[in-house]
Amino acid sequence: MDPDLAMAIGMVLGVFSIPSILSAFSEGRSPRVAAFTLIASGGLVVWAINNKPGGYSFGDLPEVLVRVIARYVG
Repeated sequence: MDPDLAMAIGMVLGVFSIPSILSAFSEGRSPRVAAFTLIASGGLVVWAINNKPGGYSFGDLPEVLVRVIARYVG
């Protein structure tokens, strides 16, 4: 897995875990699955940052998503 793919998957998992966390808290449940997903997301992002020479900046993130989507869709 290349760092761009790991960063894209980590960002998507992180964004998708937020509604799950909010839903669990609003219903009085503990967010077990959402917490695991958020930890996995953080692990992928940290792995991607450590394995890409020079790392990522916030300005690079939209380009990374578009590049990964373009690579696998078209």
